[in-house]
Amino acid sequence: MNLLHIDSSIQGDNSASRQLGQEIVARWREAVPGLRVKYRDLAADALPHFSARSLMRSDQEEAAADARALADFQAADVIVIGAPMYNFGIPSQLKAWIDRIVVAGQTFRYTASGPEGLAKGKRVIVAISRGGVYAPGAPGEFAESYLKFVLGFIGIQDITFVRAEGLAVSAERREKSIQVARAAIAAPEAMAA
Repeated sequence: MNLLHIDSSIQGDNSASRQLGQEIVARWREAVPGLRVKYRDLAADALPHFSARSLMRSDQEEAAADARALADFQAADVIVIGAPMYNFGIPSQLKAWIDRIVVAGQTFRYTASGPEGLAKGKRVIVAISRGGVYAPGAPGEFAESYLKFVLGFIGIQDITFVRAEGLAVSAERREKSIQVARAAIAAPEAMAA
């Protein structure tokens, strides 16, 4: 079984999404003997923002990096994404990666009855962190809703969010929220099912 671990926070060791993502991956390693993990830190090794050059594959080095990002995604059975919410959305580094995995003919296609996702059967666990608190569907929450939509568009229906919220309210709130998020991580037996 292959697991792809993506981090996108720019906050290094102070990142709640990185801490939670590491814990999720550690539990998968315990639960699944022989698990192969591929790690990508999009803050340290960012893909360039999507451009005409990206789309046209006119830069061989960039085209090769784009192809590796897509191949890593396609090879993964499970994807763990560390996704902090910045200014109501996902980090631009994560968006650049998404632009490399949402590819017509590879992860989705258009049909006479509308788009069809081709990345079915994958499981995604998102460790999402936010400075504020947002109820599902709340105005201003565009990170989780975007990820749910775009992953569904490419055919992924098995999506779990592990949320750490209110991190900017106070140090006490941050600690309590991270504890609640850790407790929400499913037991390894449930995750491996």
